[in-house]
Amino acid sequence: MSTYLLVHGAWHSGQCWERVVPLLAAAGHRVLAPTLTGYGDTAHLAGPEVGLDTHVDDIVGLITEEDLTDVVLVGHSYAGLVIAATTNRVPERIAQLVYLDAMDPEDGESAADVMPVVQGWIDQAVTSESGWRIPPPDVMPPPHGLFGVTEPADVEWLRSMLSDQPVRCLQQPVRLDNPAVNAIPRTHIHCVANVPEGITRRPVPAIQPNGSPSQVWELATGHDCMVTMPGELTELLLKLG
Repeated sequence: MSTYLLVHGAWHSGQCWERVVPLLAAAGHRVLAPTLTGYGDTAHLAGPEVGLDTHVDDIVGLITEEDLTDVVLVGHSYAGLVIAATTNRVPERIAQLVYLDAMDPEDGESAADVMPVVQGWIDQAVTSESGWRIPPPDVMPPPHGLFGVTEPADVEWLRSMLSDQPVRCLQQPVRLDNPAVNAIPRTHIHCVANVPEGITRRPVPAIQPNGSPSQVWELATGHDCMVTMPGELTELLLKLG
């Protein structure tokens, strides 16, 4: 039995993994899909003080409270920052890192450094009435839809779980100064269909920090593959368990 810890991205909640969790569990694994502070049923806790550090504390706290070890730590989108910084703090508890269509930072980088389009969202938030809220994006015409989700029923389900994004999450830099992080194997899963204009992905180096060849898999779907291709995503994740 492996332990999968699934971390959602910006605007989302742990509910987005609803179609993946039972598939991993049916294969005999333990699965946790928490909601980070400020989203979903904790949206009332969102505020200008909620940042990347808050979410790293959420995940480190869960790992230590549940005494999790040999964790397959999966981060979607913005949560690439979260899982990287989490591993910097508790590398001895992490067996695998999975960057699921996710930001992959270097030490000292923020979300805007990893993906420059984010700076426009930050600028809009800090000059808005609230000074910190980034509303969820609007639904785009097909084939983009909402985070790559286009089926009307799925779009409505997804919209029901989205919350405003605190801008501090995208401003705070990631701390990656623990050499033990480099020994942990990592896998990148890229969603390669219908990528919106302006969204760029860094090339994955041919060699991982641990010296092994990089492992990059692709899914022919949009960004929220846990909604659109839960079975295919689960098959890939099970290869790591």
